[in-house]
Amino acid sequence: MEERFITPSKKTSDLEIENSLRPKSLEHYIGQEQLKSNLRVFIEAAKRRDEPLDHVLLYGPPGLGKTTLAHIIANEMGSAFRVTSGPAIERAADLVSILTNLNEGDVLFIDEIHGLSRAVEEVLYPALEDFSLDIIIGKGPAARSMRLTLPRFTLVSATTRAGLLTGPLRDRFGIVCRLEMYNKEELARILQRSSSILGLEMNDDACLEMSSRCRGTPRIANRILKRVRDFAQVKGKGIIDIDIAKHALGLLDVDSIGLDAIDRTFLSAIMEKFGGGPVGLDTISSSINEDSGTLEDVVEPYLMQLGFIAKTPRGRVVTQLAYEHMDIKPKN
Repeated sequence: MEERFITPSKKTSDLEIENSLRPKSLEHYIGQEQLKSNLRVFIEAAKRRDEPLDHVLLYGPPGLGKTTLAHIIANEMGSAFRVTSGPAIERAADLVSILTNLNEGDVLFIDEIHGLSRAVEEVLYPALEDFSLDIIIGKGPAARSMRLTLPRFTLVSATTRAGLLTGPLRDRFGIVCRLEMYNKEELARILQRSSSILGLEMNDDACLEMSSRCRGTPRIANRILKRVRDFAQVKGKGIIDIDIAKHALGLLDVDSIGLDAIDRTFLSAIMEKFGGGPVGLDTISSSINEDSGTLEDVVEPYLMQLGFIAKTPRGRVVTQLAYEHMDIKPKN
């Protein structure tokens, strides 16, 4: 599958703009109101007790702000922030090196923690529970176990696939937060904040038009803003109005509710080749020449969220909502 403009996954081109637009406090973080309310209480309580915050697990679809929240937690606690990722910690020795270099009260952020191997996980358990490490010194009959005491720290972890976490690892987190998809009003506020930081002039109609095409994801909203800005500067007068927004998003092949060519190809294949379903995913995959795993992980989640497709024991079925949006009449 070719790289999609509206993928919620992080692209290299996103890094610069995300870092410049990232809020530094809960006050400036838009959306996730219940989660923010709870975090404020937990952080304030930990600061009053002069203790590190309990370990935090953030989970939800990509692009919703898990990494940003991790930064904010460290800022609100006044702590140093250390970053790594699950797949990057290949050996137990790598994790030991990271943990022994922490200072009292530090926040360690492990992104995509579901990528940790089982051997590394086993080392992490006592570190989270007792702030200690059990290491083996020597080999063979002369080998002996030694316990190292670690400074008290807070582990903040993020995952897009919470179901892959083992029960013992999930149980080590005192605070578990699920991030929800954003509504159009929240995305419009994010776009307004971002445009202000970037020094862009954007009218309200254009903001709402763009927010309706962001697939509920702030990362996509900021990516869209970045590209529409280019069209405004070259094709317009530097002002993002609704005409420029529609023109740019049309050329970027993002329709009125955020579907792109791959989404529409997937839906039209089920409608026109298979009578709306039910049809198996492998059959759809073969008919449009796309990998079935990619379709399941990348294409289907948003279509299911919209209520455009349903999974049944016999395969995928397209709903009436999808027919209406695609302007295709059901064959039966």
